[in-house]
Amino acid sequence: MHLGDDLIILGILLLVAYVLGRLGKLVGLPAIPIYMLVGLLASPHTGWFPLDFESNYIELIAVFGLILLLFNLGLEFDQDEFFGNFGKLVISGGSYILINMGVGLAFGFWVGWGTREALIIAGMTATSSSAIVTKLLIELRRLPNTETPMILGVTVVEDIFIAIYLAIVSVVLSGETDFWPVVGKLTVAFLFLVVMFTLARFGGRYVSRLFRTKDDELFTILFFGLAVLFAGVGEILGVTDAIGAFLIGLVLGATKYRNKIEHIALPLRDVFAAFFFLNFGLELDPAKFPAVLGPVLIAVAMTIVLNILAGQFVAWLNGFGVQAGINTAVILQNRGEFALILATLSLGAGLDARIVPFAGLYVLIMAVIGPVLAANSEKIGAMILRTGSSKRRDRRKKHDPMLDEEIALVEAATADLDSDTRRDDTRAHDTRQAVDRIVEQAMQQQDTTVERKRD
Repeated sequence: MHLGDDLIILGILLLVAYVLGRLGKLVGLPAIPIYMLVGLLASPHTGWFPLDFESNYIELIAVFGLILLLFNLGLEFDQDEFFGNFGKLVISGGSYILINMGVGLAFGFWVGWGTREALIIAGMTATSSSAIVTKLLIELRRLPNTETPMILGVTVVEDIFIAIYLAIVSVVLSGETDFWPVVGKLTVAFLFLVVMFTLARFGGRYVSRLFRTKDDELFTILFFGLAVLFAGVGEILGVTDAIGAFLIGLVLGATKYRNKIEHIALPLRDVFAAFFFLNFGLELDPAKFPAVLGPVLIAVAMTIVLNILAGQFVAWLNGFGVQAGINTAVILQNRGEFALILATLSLGAGLDARIVPFAGLYVLIMAVIGPVLAANSEKIGAMILRTGSSKRRDRRKKHDPMLDEEIALVEAATADLDSDTRRDDTRAHDTRQAVDRIVEQAMQQQDTTVERKRD
């Protein structure tokens, strides 16, 4: 077996990804669109990259990338935070998902590609990219911000939603139409979810006994083997390999070795995930972009508007102001790995071929716009709030002619008051009361005039 040429090709692609990644960092772009762009350049559909390279060389590595992405998502899930603030998190995260999912589903049906396709499109537009959200919060130094726990809480609820949603979608995409087989598959899927969530909640100390080894090599082999094993179990049970990996990550995250696993798993995730996004880029055909450009642009505009509304609503629910709502909206509007996972599933299920270019172009645009808006959210908020304050000040500066006459009358009365005070204290007291009444009437007239102008 001679793999020299293939290894050279992979090495060149990774080096290109490094160079473009460094350039992307200069403008605040995350790695996901960079890796997709490298795959697009090397795609056999484009011919832009002078390499004869087929995507099936890295498909298995890309599967490992998908497994590790979801495994780390489960590993980082904060159970104590979720159950400790269950009510507030469910209301905040649930309302965010409901707003985006509901309108996204209507948009999916409006596109007219099919019922299953509409469900996939709704999922793509409904949830944020946890990887991009977390990285932006760190790179923009937003972790100390008051709204950050709320943002992370929404992503926690999204993680739970993704697990349940994928369990449902996997059954829908299976093509089964008979009632009882569908009920049976859904029952198996939800039982698997319940068992794994229960084990994660109450069995952490028992699972910890499996990891009693000081050998880092064996330690790494163990958790990686479990991730791959449960990904396979999830695939066989019909809940997808991604959810199997997520659930075992959830279980291992409940052990006392969570930090050590995370320390080793993160670099593995970053390397293998690069292959996942690169492989998705290899599947893209730019010639199909024009056919989906209209729906993609509408989906991008819809996502931005919905996130503005949802961000302000969630901020209001948690007692935060307008600026916190703006910060929340621009951080959570980023879309990434979950949309691509759904596109990959739809490709395997034989859905409308336009789903893949739609997802690719949608994620590319959102992954570029999102970080740029997030980096400038404070300036955007300051500009909006300053404009609102200026308008209020301008309204206060406008005078009414009737008010000027009242002021003149007050001044005259006050002058008389000063001269009369020396002669008659009783009359001065009566005059002060008259002046107070005039001032009160003048202020009431001003308020009435301003309200009429507003109407």
